[in-house]
Amino acid sequence: MVNFDSISLYLPLMQIEKKGDFMQRLILASSSPRRKELLESLRLKFEISSSDADESFSETLSPAEVVMELASRKSETVAHDYPDCFLIGSDTVVVHDGTILGKPESGQEALQMLKKLSGNTHSVYTGVSIISPEKETRFYEKTDVTFWDLSDEEIDTYIKSGEPFDKAGGYGIQGFGSMLVKEISGDYYTVVGLPVSRLIRELRKIGYNLPY
Repeated sequence: MVNFDSISLYLPLMQIEKKGDFMQRLILASSSPRRKELLESLRLKFEISSSDADESFSETLSPAEVVMELASRKSETVAHDYPDCFLIGSDTVVVHDGTILGKPESGQEALQMLKKLSGNTHSVYTGVSIISPEKETRFYEKTDVTFWDLSDEEIDTYIKSGEPFDKAGGYGIQGFGSMLVKEISGDYYTVVGLPVSRLIRELRKIGYNLPY
């Protein structure tokens, strides 16, 4: 005997789940393992599409403008492949004494960066671009980081670890580079590369169907 009540309840549920799956399709426009890990820690379902966006920028832009502009380029570069999805692009820079420090390309460049940061306070800016089916939302967060006075031996050991070379400013706070840091003022995850608390709130504002 067919239970029509169960069928009538089941069909709308399936429709809702299908709609929810569609609305929750989230794309991370980055190959960064750190950003991937942070999104996974938020229990979000997402896909990864690496962006090959141009990362050059005008020196007339402020650090905040730079990270938001580069974040936008990353999300926009892959947006045409994912219509009606939510895309996240992000970019991080380290600023010391008014100068933006990128990713060191050699041991010598890493050495110069770390010597500048040693015993001083610098700022880390992370910009985020979220492209939804309706609009783009951009924001940034800033965190100040103070390094210990580092000996030449400490700097040399860190460079030999290989960790500085794919990170803005030549260090990773979430890894071996944590030994360099004396204190921070602001959001830790901004330094890692994705301000997750702000990200969740911005996703909710634009109508993304969060799982909690």
